Amino acid sequence: MIDILQWTTLAVCAVLAIARVPSALRGENRSLFFIFAFLTVAILLSIPAPYFAVDQALGGFNIANLILRYTIFGTILALGLRVARGFGADDALRLITGKPGIIVLGAASAAVLVVFLMMDTAGSSAGLAAVAAKDDHHDALVEYYGAAGRLYPAYVTLALLPAMLRTVASRLPLLVRLSAGLLALGSVAITLSLLSPVIPPELGFLRFVFNYSAILCMVVGLALIWLGKTLAKRARRKQTSLK
Repeated sequence: MIDILQWTTLAVCAVLAIARVPSALRGENRSLFFIFAFLTVAILLSIPAPYFAVDQALGGFNIANLILRYTIFGTILALGLRVARGFGADDALRLITGKPGIIVLGAASAAVLVVFLMMDTAGSSAGLAAVAAKDDHHDALVEYYGAAGRLYPAYVTLALLPAMLRTVASRLPLLVRLSAGLLALGSVAITLSLLSPVIPPELGFLRFVFNYSAILCMVVGLALIWLGKTLAKRARRKQTSLK
């Protein structure tokens, strides 16, 4: 189930990134292309086989995991800015680009690096599973590392949540409200991922469900916004041609 969820999410992101290439080359909505492209890279690095190949090329010290964390930070920042501006959510935009957002991003970035440097990261291992298995000390550090990595995404998506809920309850076109609903579900899933440290081992699969469900909701929500704008443009062109 987890493998299917991982590869399905990767395929969706990759297809959307490729579909955005022509528009990006024309200079249209390049931010969407970069969001989908960076998400594709992030998901690729979260799958054991490609992760191992990349990390071995980097020396086998799990540097790929550090790259993954910062790729996610950059992607979630770009996504937050895109969604906040697209939905006219000035309150969310202030929380993301203002002093609170800068402080959270800086603190999360520093925490990820500091905890990473405190670990013996030798030996490529997706999700740092082998690192956590070294001893109780490393097991705790891996949990702290994961919590630091989830902090900023949760902050950004929670900042967007009120605007998404307002949009769902509005009278805007169906596609817009549906995209807002999916983005809201993604925000909730990312927030639930903060509970990972207290999820018992027998329910460990929930960590993957929360993470990949959040990504799928986010990318499909963004894709629906893009689809809605495309359909609106075609409708306007059709009306113009009939006049």
